[in-house]
Amino acid sequence: MTLDFLSPLDGRYAEAMAPSRLQRDLSDSTVRRTFGTALGHTLLAWNNLTRGLKRVAPDEEIIKTDLYAHWEVVSEGAQTILRAAGKPDAYESLKQKTRGRVLTKADYKSWCNSIDIDDRTRARLKKLSPETYIGLAIELTDRGVVRG
Repeated sequence: MTLDFLSPLDGRYAEAMAPSRLQRDLSDSTVRRTFGTALGHTLLAWNNLTRGLKRVAPDEEIIKTDLYAHWEVVSEGAQTILRAAGKPDAYESLKQKTRGRVLTKADYKSWCNSIDIDDRTRARLKKLSPETYIGLAIELTDRGVVRG
C-alpha cells in the first residue's frame, strides 16, 4: 500500500499507519480520525490567537522612548552609508562606539561630526534615527508575503 496521500503531512502519521497495518488487521480510520482532531485544535488556536491579537495595542510612546534610548540600532544603516561612500573601515569605526554600550543621540551626532567623510555623506548619517531607520524591513516583508 502506498502512502503518497500522507506525504505533505507529518511523517509520524505515515510511520504509525504502516506498523498498525502489519501488526493487526486495522483499517486506517483510527489514524485518519486524528487528522480531524489536529485540524480542529489548529482552528481553535487560530481563532483564539486572532481574537487575542485584536485586544493588543502597542503603546507607541513607550516604543518611541525605548528606541530613542538606543541609538546603536542605526549602526547598521550608518555602516551601509559609509560603505556606499567608499569608507573601508565602516564597521570598525562604529564597533568601538556600540560594542557593549548604549549609544545616545549625543554620542551618535558627535561620532558623525568626528569621522572623515564628505558633507553629503555626513548629512545622510545625521538624518538617520532609531525611529526612521528600518533597513530592508519593507522589502523583506514584501518578499515573505509573496512567498507565503
